[in-house]
Amino acid sequence: MKLATKSTVKTLGEYAYQAIQKHFNKTLKYEKAVKKDEDPEALHQMRVGMRRLRTAVSRFDIVLDLPKPASDKNIGKIARRLGSLRDLDVLKESLEQFYQPKLPHKEQKSLHKVFQALAKQREVALADVLNTLKDEPYKSFKQTLEEWLEKPHYQSLASLPIQQVLPDLLLPEVSIFFLHPGWLVGTQVTESEVRIRSDWQAEKIEQHLTSKGETIHDLRKQAKRLRYQMELFAELYTDAYTGYIAEVKSIQDILGSIQDSVVMGAWLTDIFKSEFNTHLPTLANLLAEHRYQLWQQWQPLQEKYLIVENRHNFHLAILQPA
Repeated sequence: MKLATKSTVKTLGEYAYQAIQKHFNKTLKYEKAVKKDEDPEALHQMRVGMRRLRTAVSRFDIVLDLPKPASDKNIGKIARRLGSLRDLDVLKESLEQFYQPKLPHKEQKSLHKVFQALAKQREVALADVLNTLKDEPYKSFKQTLEEWLEKPHYQSLASLPIQQVLPDLLLPEVSIFFLHPGWLVGTQVTESEVRIRSDWQAEKIEQHLTSKGETIHDLRKQAKRLRYQMELFAELYTDAYTGYIAEVKSIQDILGSIQDSVVMGAWLTDIFKSEFNTHLPTLANLLAEHRYQLWQQWQPLQEKYLIVENRHNFHLAILQPA
């Protein structure tokens, strides 16, 4: 099947094909560089390609007839192994570029132990990635998807006009996003009215992130899923829709940075045990301060989308393709 150009894509099936081919090709583009392990950016781009491919496969599941090796579940397994290695690279980069220059000399010396532990963990994660890219499941994934792109098979809904089904594809994910309990973290509900707790000091926020961190992290993952799905159809909407994608990305980035900071603190505590604050007190304070600042960035977005009118306007943007 010849790939339709953007101007001629009319059906749901054609649009699904275009998205899968695009993100599959991006994944393959960076495979050799990842195997050489010379550039962390290649790993990042391959991981993104796999994530977006997974989004396309899962969101277009109702119209696709894909072989099992190219299923959402199998793509997810590969992507998670790439992600484990990428997370270690991000951790190292954050420590080196953002935190290390701000530490006193004594604490910078203590970081040597941290980087040694990081290097050992990365060796294990890299070996896992290289084995994954050599193993049969990955080879089968590539082969079957290449064969499908040569001779695609669809379900009956594939022939529907793309404009007709856009809201039905997007609105369920939007609803899941706005009904997530993470929106209520750090709020007070009084007589059915939700109010943001803006009077909390840093210590109270730290306590709340400790007890509700998983909920916040899960909202971030839902924001990512929604963003990826919305981006699949960005060219079919107006600038208002693009603006909402940008805000969902901001939510994803802020909540992701909070989670990264929490994970880094837990990882450092695991290395130094109870002596983390003793060995690296400045770093511990910097992490807590950064989380506090991120929480201040999150609250205006949280407050905005706890207002019914703003949620309705978001839904209206979905209902009005260009």
